[in-house]
Amino acid sequence: MHTERASEHDLGLLREVFGLDGKPLGWDGVFDFERRWGIVLPEPYRSCVAVITDGHAEGPPGRGLLPIGAMPNDWGAGRPERVLARPFPLTEPWIWEDDERPEAEIEVLVDPVFDHGSIVLGTDGCGMYWHLIVSGEHRGHVWNITDVGASPFGAEFGHTSAESGFAGWVEHWQQGLDWYDA
Repeated sequence: MHTERASEHDLGLLREVFGLDGKPLGWDGVFDFERRWGIVLPEPYRSCVAVITDGHAEGPPGRGLLPIGAMPNDWGAGRPERVLARPFPLTEPWIWEDDERPEAEIEVLVDPVFDHGSIVLGTDGCGMYWHLIVSGEHRGHVWNITDVGASPFGAEFGHTSAESGFAGWVEHWQQGLDWYDA
């Protein structure tokens, strides 16, 4: 997974999946977004938004790729302010539904998982959100975050044979596989 430079292979895959009729944001729009949030987006997502498409109705995920910074319609009202420059807090899966700590303690730990260090790529519905990590140790990885827990996407995490990162996630979706399929 490359997060600093988009490979020609990855950009070709993204053009194939999203087509040539997308509405890219352009580099000035990407730079403005990065300045506003104090981050640099990981590649190849950064180049995809700038020159291929900023959102796509056909997905991935199941309900479409959101434009950068947009939130799904079912995102909870009253959530804490999102802070993209603050590091994403997880480095391994966490099913908080099974966590034995007191509920009040878990709630304090869960909000940063949803709101820090990631942009929301989209949803598969029922509170299942796909996040691209933009700051922290897992920068460039895609995570599935739900109401019961969070898990990274990619073969290195044992849930699929797909490559980690945005391009691997898109390619896996293009092949018609569920996120947990090999």
